[in-house]
Amino acid sequence: MSNAPDIPTDAVEFDDMQGLIRFGHGALIEAEFILCTVKDRTTAGTWLRNAPVTSAKTLDAPPDTALQVAFTATGLTALGLTDDATDGFAYPYLSGMAGEESRSRRLGDTGANAPDKWGWNDQATHVLIMLYARKGGLSGWKDTVLNATFDTAFARVHSFPTRPNDGTEPFGFRDGISEPKIDWKNAHPPSKHGREEFSNQISPGEVVLGHRNEYNARSASPSLSPSVPGSEVLADAPDTDGLRDLGRNGSYLVFRQLNQDVPGFWRYLDTATQGDPNRRNALAAKMVGRQMDGTPLVHNTRDVAGSPHSNDFTYEDDVDGLSCPLGAHIRRANPRTGDHPHHIEGRFAWLLSTLGFRRRRDKLPGRHDLVASTRFHRLVRRGRVYGSRISPEDALKDGAAMGERGLLFVCLCADIVRQFEFVQNAWIASPKFDGLTGEADPLLGSRAPISGVPSDGFSIQKADGVPDRHPHLPRFVTVKGGGYFFLPGLRALKFIASRGSKEV
Repeated sequence: MSNAPDIPTDAVEFDDMQGLIRFGHGALIEAEFILCTVKDRTTAGTWLRNAPVTSAKTLDAPPDTALQVAFTATGLTALGLTDDATDGFAYPYLSGMAGEESRSRRLGDTGANAPDKWGWNDQATHVLIMLYARKGGLSGWKDTVLNATFDTAFARVHSFPTRPNDGTEPFGFRDGISEPKIDWKNAHPPSKHGREEFSNQISPGEVVLGHRNEYNARSASPSLSPSVPGSEVLADAPDTDGLRDLGRNGSYLVFRQLNQDVPGFWRYLDTATQGDPNRRNALAAKMVGRQMDGTPLVHNTRDVAGSPHSNDFTYEDDVDGLSCPLGAHIRRANPRTGDHPHHIEGRFAWLLSTLGFRRRRDKLPGRHDLVASTRFHRLVRRGRVYGSRISPEDALKDGAAMGERGLLFVCLCADIVRQFEFVQNAWIASPKFDGLTGEADPLLGSRAPISGVPSDGFSIQKADGVPDRHPHLPRFVTVKGGGYFFLPGLRALKFIASRGSKEV
């Protein structure tokens, strides 16, 4: 959507990037996330300078452990960064996930999900410590990293142990299938990442600050004057004379604690299908958009001979939602729409279709395509599951308690509003997604009315045009906390550590 010429393609500096961005650490099946506040700024600076933070560079052998560190805006202030260093950060990051009533409303954080019911938020925490290890290694790694210096520097506010990673989310469905592939080598210009058709490839600048994004522009990155003490460790800001780049090779990290009522989910389905296990599983699959083993409900026409778990499909042959309901979770989270060249439709018509306001040129006889182009809204998920496992069969038994189990949702993006908040507001929480009425995401919806419009329904489209409607869905997922964090590059981490030891 930009007429700007190609910006210079900068090599990605993996040795200055935290490894979570590139790898996700999925093979390190044990993990724990710890929220802290700063007790002693000087000691905090010392610990941060010496912390064995894992980079994204390629190693001869995969590591057995990993450490990643991210900061809230209040955390940067607590560590000694003043306005001249933080003003360049994105406004949502500075104000916080729960900082404004309007933001909470847009995110669907209302009713039982409202921030005043949360156990934590980014206004009251400073640092997120993320520890990863192979099986059996987390306890020792935690003792090594969170040493006496750490406990002098920080107060542990919340700890989130996770369940060993097996690729399955608490409701029992295979998860993590639909992750975008980052074009680290910048092998293709953004226009080749999905104009006429959906592509699962995105530019590095969609995730990493200071690099080329899908608009063929640099993703915004906070910069500061070289007169700021300690800034000499930072790289020069590109295209801007005389400034240092604080955000380069970093990312914004969104963290939300989502508690899942697994017994409630399966009991609702059991009641809705009169106890028929086949119908129960079929209804669950319709809500998710996949079978429990990950097989998509949409026939894979782009790779017919491929694995049933293949992610290479679109909804081009299911525009009416007869295979995968229009409001299914995976359809909302990733509508897989392409971006259509303006020379085919004309620039104004192309803009309307890109934003989701008109139907596709090649779908004129059919229903309107009301979903915005997906490639401008992708994000990278890095979450983990917490709490004990419970099977659907056990969830249906008498006495099965809700318990503390769910998803520690983590995603990385370069633009909080255009990526996370857009997906959450326009696709997940919207009761009018893709022309629907009165239904938000069947899994994640808060069920509270949004601007007076109900959001507690779910419909399954049928060939005769009369959908099966499931009204008054109970809430299956409750938000328990959330915040916006900055995951800095390693040079920026050194700068932050240096500020911790200075009086300002």
